[in-house]
Amino acid sequence: MSVLLTERAAIHVMKTIERRGKGLGIKVGVKTAGCSGLAYKLEFVDENKKEDLSFKSFGVSVFVDPKSLPYVDGTELDFVKEGLNEGFKFINPNVKGECGCGESFQV
Repeated sequence: MSVLLTERAAIHVMKTIERRGKGLGIKVGVKTAGCSGLAYKLEFVDENKKEDLSFKSFGVSVFVDPKSLPYVDGTELDFVKEGLNEGFKFINPNVKGECGCGESFQV
């Protein structure tokens, strides 16, 4: 079981933590939202919760709460620039469908 970052995503997270002046890594989770049922949530971790699982990618810690892990297990996060937009792209092998706008997914 794991959630990983691409090298490009890890560099982005490290630079952001450096600018913030604090942080242990990034936390990936899911919440109920959107047309398809689930949406990703990302947040920087400043304090580790003992129940969270931790994975390392290119020197960056990726934290996942146990309830979200079944939905994101095997996911790889990339950081992409498309035209004027940039952001994280989730490559999740568990996804069975997505809404038309791409904001939510189902497993």
